[in-house]
This record gives sequence, structure tokens and C-alpha cells, in this order.
Amino acid sequence: MGSSSDMYHVQHVDHPLDAVVRVPGSKSIANRALVCAALADGESVLRNVPGGDDTAAMLECVSLLGAGVAASTDTSTEVTVLGTGAVLRDGPMTLPTQLAGTTSRFITAVCALGSGHYEIDGLAPLRARPMGPLHDALVSLGVSVQPSGKWGHLPVVIEGLGVAHAGDGNTDVARTVQMPGDISSQYITALMLIAPYLGGGLRIELTTPLVSRPYVAITAAVMQSFGVSDVIVADAVISVGPGRYSACTYDIEPDASSASYPFAAAAICGGSVRVPDLGNDALQGDAAFADVLAAMGCTVDRGVDGTVVSRHGVLTGITIDMAELSDLVPTLAAIAPFASSPTEITGVGFIRAKESDRLGDLVGELRKCGIDAVELEDGLRVQPGFVSGAALNTYHDHRLAMSFAVMGLRISGIRVHDPGVVSKSWPDFWLALESMCGDA
Repeated sequence: MGSSSDMYHVQHVDHPLDAVVRVPGSKSIANRALVCAALADGESVLRNVPGGDDTAAMLECVSLLGAGVAASTDTSTEVTVLGTGAVLRDGPMTLPTQLAGTTSRFITAVCALGSGHYEIDGLAPLRARPMGPLHDALVSLGVSVQPSGKWGHLPVVIEGLGVAHAGDGNTDVARTVQMPGDISSQYITALMLIAPYLGGGLRIELTTPLVSRPYVAITAAVMQSFGVSDVIVADAVISVGPGRYSACTYDIEPDASSASYPFAAAAICGGSVRVPDLGNDALQGDAAFADVLAAMGCTVDRGVDGTVVSRHGVLTGITIDMAELSDLVPTLAAIAPFASSPTEITGVGFIRAKESDRLGDLVGELRKCGIDAVELEDGLRVQPGFVSGAALNTYHDHRLAMSFAVMGLRISGIRVHDPGVVSKSWPDFWLALESMCGDA
């Protein structure tokens, strides 16, 4: 398999796989843990910290806000964070969030705890992503939110409440904010992460049904590991009581979203792939992707020390609502052409506003390979079969790049534009792909 600076040629694989693939730590968990550690009292040690761009952006931002950040000299995946006790460095300052949606949203909320002016900004694709529901919620909490351009987009200037400077205020009445539940859970998580320091805590009233519930559950679990356990996630209300984060040693589990690609390779090529340390106690909802593959005819073996996905028989299509596995829509769409029957994905209209239009862009690129793919109002449908490889665009989207790469293991001639985009979540993806597939 070879690459140039702007194109990666995926090598066709004509044999079943037999591989062990170590995937990076979960960036979703890492960014939540980094916020908790940065706000905590004392020194935390985070292990298996991923090396992707999103995590790097978060590390830079919490450092600018006053947290002490030091990477281990022995392993770059271990990071020590000296917390601020929620007393942030005063603005004015600019916080560069690059292309990281989670970082930009979490840090925007964190700045509400500080004093002074904080400008949150990112690169052009991130400026195009919606932030409005979070900005609206912060305004309702009394935070000054001043966009430099269009409302609900970066860059934005936050004037913090300075709540930590005024003491805990734990006797205060809980604040209440309303938030739609059927849009990105990152807005809800951002508010949950700062809620212990908002006087009497926070009550988030959901005006629409909660999607991406597993991500909200991850947030609550990480907060509990850092000593904040008064978190209740119900259908219509999420409540967080007052408190403080305590420093701890925290092991970040492997990224279940990243694990979907080696698992998909096993489904497409046959054979077996094992991902260590992503076992039956995984926090991440995306670990359930292995169950989707089981429904399609794969065998899944989960233990305390990892998960193995194997396929030795026929792969069949599936009809599935992927609202709670939305990041893995491109992965399943990449598997679908190799099944013996159609695959239909529903419940994911909201992913049009991810790093790319993960419905329209995905369908358009699949069609370049002769795949019969159709965009639906809330999903897509893929028929079995394909014609040939093609040069596929990735639209600044790491998940499209990795999905197309896995598809290219069985479709000769797949070339992936902008292969460096995988640095967002898995900088060593291409090396892992080559290692997994061996010599074809």
C-alpha cells in the first residue's frame, strides 16, 4: 500500500485476515477526562491518551487556561495534568480549537467559569459547524456570548461568569437551561462538565427526545471517576448537583469508533481481527458496532481483555436505526456493498452537519465506484455490488477516509484523497492498515 502527500493507494487484499490491531485511546473519553482533570483539585495522570488532533487541541486549550500539562518522557500516551481547581487564567486570550468539534464546544462552556474575555476560534471547516444551541444555552445562564460573524458559529468571544472566584456557592439553587435532545450530544456534555461549579448545579430540560444517549452516559461515567457522582440522566431531564472534581489516575479505553475499521476489515475480507483492551465492560456506545456485525453474519467474542470479530460465512445486509451509532454510518456503508442483500440505515439525518455531510458526501463517493447507494431523508440505502475503484474525496472527514480505505481492501483501485485527515483521531491509521493486512 502506498501514499503520496495527497493520495493514498489502497492495496487489494485477497486473503482472510488474522490480525491483532491496537487502536488509540478514545478521543471522546480523553477530551472529557482532560476537562475534568483541568478543573480538578490536584494532579491527575491520564493513560492511553490518543495522539490525534482533537486531543492535541484540547491539551493546548486547557494549558492556556492554566492547567499544568506534561507528557511522560517514557510514553507520549501518558499525560499528567495539574488541575486549576476551576480558577482559570483570566482573559483576554484566544483559544485555538483547530478542527476539533468536541474541543471547541467543551472549551466554550469551560470559559463560562473564568473571568475576562475568551475568544474561541478554529479553522475554516470548524467555523462552518453549528454551535448555536450551546451559545443560546450559555446566554440563558447569564454568560456573554459575542460572535465575530454569524450567530451560532466560531469565532466567538465568551465573557466568563467568574463563578469560581466567588467561592463554591453550593447553597445556591440549581440553574435551569433548556436544550433540544435530538442534536449533537456535545452541547449537553459541555454543560454537564461545568455544571458542578455553577452554584447549586444545573438542570438541563430536554425539549426533544435524547439521541446519542451513550455519549451522555460516557460523560456521566467520566465525571464520576473524577469524584462527581450526583448526575442523573433521565428521558426529559439531566441534572448535575454541585461539587468539585478530584484528581485521579484514569485509564482511557481504546476508541470504539476507531475499532470499527479493523472490525469492518474482518467483515469485508473474512478471517479474524482482535482489538485488545476493548472488552465487555466498555463505556462507549460505539462498542455495540460489533453486535451490528454479528447481525450481518460475523462472530463476535468479547472478553475482559478485548474483542474478536470473525467472518467465515456469508455477509447479509441489515436494516438498522443508527441514531446511537451515528459516527459509524460511514463504516457500515463501506461494508454494505459486500453483503448478499441491501442495507438500509435510518435515524441519522443529523449527521449531515458533522465534519462533512456524512449522508450526501458519502453516497456521492460510493457512487463513483459503481455502488448503488441512495440518500434518504434520515439515512441511506446501499445495494450489494460494485463496479471498480475510484479516487475518493474525503471532505476533511477522517471517518470517510478510514471507511473508504477499508472498502478498498476488496475493491481494486481505491485511492483516498487527503490521507493526512486521519490525524484527527488515528494518526497511525495507514500503518495499522498495512500491518493488519500483511502481504497480499
